[in-house]
Amino acid sequence: MTDLSDATGRQILFGGDYNPEQWPEEVWADDVRLMQEAGVNSVTLGVFSWAKLEPRPGARDFGWLDRLMDLLHAHSIGVVLATPTASPPPWMGHRHPETLPRDEHGQTVWYGSRQQFCPSSPVYRAYATALTEDLAARYGGHPALRVWHINNEYCTHCWCDGTADHFRRWLTAKYATLDALNEAWGTAFWSQRYDDWSEIIPPRRAQYMKNPGQVLDFKRFTSDALLECYEAERDIVARHTPQIPVTTNFMPFWTGQDAWKWSEREDVVSVDSYPDPADAWGGQYNAMIGDMTRSQARGPWMLMEQAAGPVNWRGVNHPKPRGLNRLWSLQSVARGADAICYFQWRQSRQGAEKFHSGMLSHAGEQGRTYQEIKQLGAELTTLSEAATGTTTPAEIAILHDWESWWADQQDGRISSEVDYPEVVRAWHRALWEAGRTTDFAHPAHDLSAYTMVVIPHLYLLTDTSIDNLLSYVRGGGTLVCGFHTGTADEDDRIRAGGMDARLRELFGITTLQEWWPLDAGTTVDCDGFRATLWSEELTASAEAETVASYKGGELDGLPAVLRNGRAWYVSTLPEPDALRDLLARVADGAGAAPVLPGAPAAVEAVRRGDLLFLLHHGRDTVTVPVPGRHHDLLTGTTVDGSLDLGRFGVAVLREVGP
Repeated sequence: MTDLSDATGRQILFGGDYNPEQWPEEVWADDVRLMQEAGVNSVTLGVFSWAKLEPRPGARDFGWLDRLMDLLHAHSIGVVLATPTASPPPWMGHRHPETLPRDEHGQTVWYGSRQQFCPSSPVYRAYATALTEDLAARYGGHPALRVWHINNEYCTHCWCDGTADHFRRWLTAKYATLDALNEAWGTAFWSQRYDDWSEIIPPRRAQYMKNPGQVLDFKRFTSDALLECYEAERDIVARHTPQIPVTTNFMPFWTGQDAWKWSEREDVVSVDSYPDPADAWGGQYNAMIGDMTRSQARGPWMLMEQAAGPVNWRGVNHPKPRGLNRLWSLQSVARGADAICYFQWRQSRQGAEKFHSGMLSHAGEQGRTYQEIKQLGAELTTLSEAATGTTTPAEIAILHDWESWWADQQDGRISSEVDYPEVVRAWHRALWEAGRTTDFAHPAHDLSAYTMVVIPHLYLLTDTSIDNLLSYVRGGGTLVCGFHTGTADEDDRIRAGGMDARLRELFGITTLQEWWPLDAGTTVDCDGFRATLWSEELTASAEAETVASYKGGELDGLPAVLRNGRAWYVSTLPEPDALRDLLARVADGAGAAPVLPGAPAAVEAVRRGDLLFLLHHGRDTVTVPVPGRHHDLLTGTTVDGSLDLGRFGVAVLREVGP
């Protein structure tokens, strides 16, 4: 990974997507004036400019971009320059319909929106890399260039014949022989055995349930096919400008990319985060996305997109109440962001996203949105030197794996009520409420730095991952595992006994008799708490301690929560307060203390470097105890023992001497 602060001069990048092609050129000077007044020091250009840059095949129109790059540089505004390859122009789909994706029903996904490309199309790739080559050659030496932004929100899927050919090549490289593929996919079931590579197709619309092994591999393949597109463009810009960091923006908790794998191919990891202002736990969601992205980056990261106000794609698009944008932005800084950016700078007057907010809204420079942006810009300037390049420590890791998520989505699963992201979010929320900062990690990562590791739910675990978990506990770590974990291997083959035998021994489970999923809206009683979503019929070994038992029903008296030394197993989903209390209890025992003991429930405390961020997610004034003397970087005042935080208030403290 590249230290973003090296490329930005220890500034927190502040700005957003700038789409000046939507406006007359005379507006540009006003944009630059308002950007400077707001403290904007970086804008992202070109994300959706393919038709402007290449109005017809092979043509190039760089004049407008030349003038814009020069104008921005003259006013000390840097550029995150995007390759515009996420949105091919209409001429490509018209002249080359083979570049258009087909859905699993075989229907063409037409141009007229965005992301209408087949990742496996040689024609699309040729046009995309040719334009990237010319962009890199023309602007690689421009003094405004700070970061390369490849494509945008890679999310395209395709089931066309070209994709089928590509899928077969990918499978051949993975399995080498059809016998190995047939074994991995379990094709003996339903007479699905393949005798020739040409018989294999993507998992298109079928009469009934599709082969889960085939579907899992197609998800792996699709992530890799998109990654090939990214790497082709990345390699071009890196050849021209090896000193300029390269990124592409993830969507948070997006199922289509294995972001652990992708992040290793980026210089800087970036994400788009759009918590719902109407969600009472939107701040926790934003914290979770920050923790996940920081963990992928293994350090500072970029918030490439967020909304200054409402979005345009929810059923009801709520604006952000006064102060919430500032709170969530500074929360992202606390959790490791070295860039706070938006979609977009100036709110569009036409097109599909004209009701999506901008830093400069339809209300103009006197509007509340822009005035709050100006305040935030000034505060980010104040924090830049102290925050950039520093780390956000965490003693606890939450394990997450895209391949397990993919396998868990199969049509024939035990319960469609189990929503993997929501289960992960429930566990993160419990630790967030308990005042613990968490990282995310893959189950095969080195976990030795963590005092405590939690697994909300990982249906699929490889042998390597299981051995890693056993080694972690043997090395003195504390492991807390949620329900239905370790059920399948990497081929989605159910392990003997319904859970890997090594895990059963680790958790003190003699037998897993049966899974008992719960209907929507129903609960099960346990000792001291209620639980939802899931339960399991377990028998415990003599060495294991039954921490909580089920009460009533078929599982009456059987263990709900088990402890076997430093390994805990939670066979259900406790309701939020109960899960928080349980994980806080385990964390206390493991020595993972809250960041600020005694902080009010609505106040989030996060350390980054030598700074203590206090973020108030409530509207009523609260008093926060802060032992010692501190300097508040935002107000310039001294804090001695405690401070008051009002509605959505934030303090950024550095300890000073007595």
